[in-house]
Amino acid sequence: MKLQIKYDINLACKMILQEHLDKFGIPFEITGLGDVEIKGAISPEQYKELEVSLKRYGIEILDNPKNAFIQKIKDVIVEMVHLDDKSQTSKVSVYLAERLNHSYGYLSSLFSEITHTSIENFIILQKIERAKQMIIEDKLTLTEMAWQLNYSSVAHLSNQFKKTTGLTPTTFQRIIKKRKNLDTAL
Repeated sequence: MKLQIKYDINLACKMILQEHLDKFGIPFEITGLGDVEIKGAISPEQYKELEVSLKRYGIEILDNPKNAFIQKIKDVIVEMVHLDDKSQTSKVSVYLAERLNHSYGYLSSLFSEITHTSIENFIILQKIERAKQMIIEDKLTLTEMAWQLNYSSVAHLSNQFKKTTGLTPTTFQRIIKKRKNLDTAL
């Protein structure tokens, strides 16, 4: 038997953090996406145990302020592409600048310096991941997906999808449908 599962990655991470911080008796407050404020001091041993414990789930504690800020930029972009309907009505540069309280020029140059890619490329990758997720969920037409992902046309979405994945969205849809049919046949 195969189960199809939908999950909220942000909620899952938040729950993992809460469980582990509680397990180690560390008083905390989750203040935002990727931000945890520790209330009081923790010993180096607790810190190391927490770090090792979270790493099992792919969660890293970021010590470098630049890396932490890059992660915050990535989190806002992921939130924008996957969750926030309001962001679709504003320009990405304005949205990021307002959410992160820095000029887009600063955000863009820091992002490129640390990640060796541009914010635009990261956004495209996130949009394509979201498009793949939408195709798998099979609830929207390509036109609706293009509109929801803020593409000017289905052709624009299709071109970026093919450039990123090597497949057209329609080919990807067919593959997913075949896999689902095979899974139900077994």
